[in-house]
Amino acid sequence: MSLVERLIRVVGYGGVLTCVLATGAGHAFGQWPQFRGPNGSGVDSSEGYPAVFSPARNVVWKTPVPHGQSSPVVADGHLYVTASHGDLLLTVCLDAETGRELWRRGLRRSRVQKVYRANDPASPTAVADTDGVVVFFPDFGLAAYTSDGKDRWTVPLGPFHSFYGMAGSPIVAADLVILLCDQRMGSFVLAVDRRTGRQRWKQGRTSSPEGWATPIVFRPAAGPTQLIVLGSTRLDSYALETGESRWWMPIGSSGAMGTVVTGGETLYLSTVGGSEPSLPTFDAVLDKYDGNKDRRLSHAELLLDKELGEHFGWIDADSDDVITETEWKTTRNLGSGASGAVAIRPEGARGALDASSVLWRFERNLPYIPAPLLYQNVLYLVKTGGIVTSLDPATGRLLKEGRAPGALGPYYASPVAADGKVFLTSTEGKITVLKAAGDWQVLEVNDIGEEIHATPALAGGRVFVRTRSSMYCFGGN
Repeated sequence: MSLVERLIRVVGYGGVLTCVLATGAGHAFGQWPQFRGPNGSGVDSSEGYPAVFSPARNVVWKTPVPHGQSSPVVADGHLYVTASHGDLLLTVCLDAETGRELWRRGLRRSRVQKVYRANDPASPTAVADTDGVVVFFPDFGLAAYTSDGKDRWTVPLGPFHSFYGMAGSPIVAADLVILLCDQRMGSFVLAVDRRTGRQRWKQGRTSSPEGWATPIVFRPAAGPTQLIVLGSTRLDSYALETGESRWWMPIGSSGAMGTVVTGGETLYLSTVGGSEPSLPTFDAVLDKYDGNKDRRLSHAELLLDKELGEHFGWIDADSDDVITETEWKTTRNLGSGASGAVAIRPEGARGALDASSVLWRFERNLPYIPAPLLYQNVLYLVKTGGIVTSLDPATGRLLKEGRAPGALGPYYASPVAADGKVFLTSTEGKITVLKAAGDWQVLEVNDIGEEIHATPALAGGRVFVRTRSSMYCFGGN
């Protein structure tokens, strides 16, 4: 029996396990309550953030944590991460001031869904407030705990139909927990009561196959508060209180990820698509690989193409182990259409958004996974290769493009900013710090020395970084 399994004791109902290791937490010095912080903006208002840090410099604390790709969140002096260990889906709470583990809770998986190797059972990020934390595990559903680790409620969900696995994160808006579940079939957005977990509304999304985005809240000067949802084929607005559809706009996206960001009455998003499909025609593939000439593709046949064969389950929408022409064409058309970094002003819109609502569109150096960042009147994009692009958010005019030297690898984490600094994190464990400006300058490239998939949290002048095996807190100057 492993150490984790010895620490956890069964409490005897609903498959819920608990391990409350300590109580209490440090004082609340900053809030980063959800994926990318306040309303998904990626921005904190505190000062005193370090530009230089590493495992040997400006470390406030370091704490081992089980593996998971979810990002850390901070609320009321608590830091929360999710993880998995065997059949256990873990929620871990640390004292944000000291790194001391306060409690750890576990849920037994209700199923084990096989997903693409780049994903894991704990990819969605938690959402927290002064009342505790809400977590989403695709192999279980939603679960809520108090800030001292007591059970509050659970909402079983799934199983989900997504070859690459689910990764969108829950958010808290007013008295609701909102969760977007875009999948190959049966996509929906769900709102449950924050206190009880009782369903308040649920909206089907038949035009949104697949997607890994996290919603945001939009509060226009006129009209109701809206929920903005980025999908793979369109951008949708729903009334927050009721789930009623307000407006929508077609987009091209080969996989909606990250978040939309707001600036006053304007919304900014970035998607990668294209006018040309990314897959060849079905007939062209049949000519090469349809050995028995039945006009269908088996897994064995498509595996003759090493690149396409690895993604067979994505194209095989009904999971019957053969790809039909309809399934191929549906997948081939994903991502087709207008994409890019886009600024939208949907003033008073209802129904299909008028083309005049699009203020500008920029179609170069587009990130696939990282979300855009709006900070100090500059819009930033960062993509694999360490390519950084800054734009004028009013006009879309290019201000500067360049590279982060020494950090040219893949980027999964989204950029975040505070204290006149922008933090860019590569999967290779390099965190580049920019001096925020339209003509940004590189202040430092920090090597953490371990793989990083999670987006850092910024709170109270401290940078919280999750690596494959540890949580770091960096502070000082």
